[in-house]
Amino acid sequence: MTRMSSPSAPNILWIVTTQWRAQACGYAGDVNARTPNLDALAASGVNYEQAVTPHPFGPFARAALLTGVRSPENGVRDYYDPLPSGARTIAHEMNERGYATAFFGKWHLAQRDPAAPLVGETHAKMVVPSEARGGFSFWEGFESGFLINDPWLHGTRLPDPVQFPGYQSDVVCGRAEEWLSRERAAPWFAIVSLEAPHPPYDAPAAGIEKRALILPASVPPSAAEKAARELAGYYAHIEATDRAIGRLVATLREDVIVVFTSVHGDMHGAHGLFRKGWPHEESVRVPLLVRGAPGGAAGMRSDEAVSLIDLPAMTRAWAEDCEWVCPRERAEISMPSVVALPNQCDRVWSGWRSPMRKEVFNADGSPWLRFDLSSDSAEMHNLA
Repeated sequence: MTRMSSPSAPNILWIVTTQWRAQACGYAGDVNARTPNLDALAASGVNYEQAVTPHPFGPFARAALLTGVRSPENGVRDYYDPLPSGARTIAHEMNERGYATAFFGKWHLAQRDPAAPLVGETHAKMVVPSEARGGFSFWEGFESGFLINDPWLHGTRLPDPVQFPGYQSDVVCGRAEEWLSRERAAPWFAIVSLEAPHPPYDAPAAGIEKRALILPASVPPSAAEKAARELAGYYAHIEATDRAIGRLVATLREDVIVVFTSVHGDMHGAHGLFRKGWPHEESVRVPLLVRGAPGGAAGMRSDEAVSLIDLPAMTRAWAEDCEWVCPRERAEISMPSVVALPNQCDRVWSGWRSPMRKEVFNADGSPWLRFDLSSDSAEMHNLA
């Protein structure tokens, strides 16, 4: 059943990145990060400083933030599981509210061939069927492939994949800008989904040069060389993508509600670990900025236990011109399965995180990690 939206219903944009840690932003105090556009966004909206991903791995987190349902209850238990065709997403709900809905960029929730190379054109050029696009009335993107440059796009106005020259963040933001700039009677809800700063970290970053970095104390000497090499590329992609996001946001009206976040982080050598899936802060804490939402003031900082799984509920509230209030004091975090890729987390686990504490348990319920985040934010002392 479709409900007509209010004439004053706000336009809403989610900008979702990949592998961007909460710590890796200038406004968060990271001396390595050059993020002037995100710093400006944080100054003009709410910074949810304690936000987490419910699952620090791409498909699980994407399914959860689209549906508001945790994995595996949403149908995604394993890395290659597609989002079920009957899954109800935020797009369906916004369609019913009379919104025009659109998705741009990385999807990573279609049925993929596990035998195909993860990196390259096989997954980048595969066509996501219209019934597998989460209910968005307009869709233009790619499944995966990790082509940070010269991406292939297909969708509503591109029945066959077309390669676009340029840096992926610039290309996707540019295509989204074209759609968002159109005059339309109905309000719109859109998601711009970017792969950067996901590996390969040595891929060109739109002319941004790599720089020498300061490594955090949580990176042991045994991991320092690899961490420094990876992070040099990582921060170059952060700077390039911040620039692309800034260009996009600059084209929007001031009354558009803008969300910036990431599906998960990356360990980058912290505690001697790399990549994601781990319960540590570098993997589970994500940036979450919201500009223009009801009840949000410029420069506000929130220590609420917000999770990406809350985004659909937050968006529904904003569409009704209501302030959203976090319903919990701690957020659940978990990995529903082991992803058999190099350097990823080696076990199934579950747990919770509050702004003050974190507890993580093995699949059999035995304690694995416990941290007092109020006195040990770097998680150097496992109390379990």
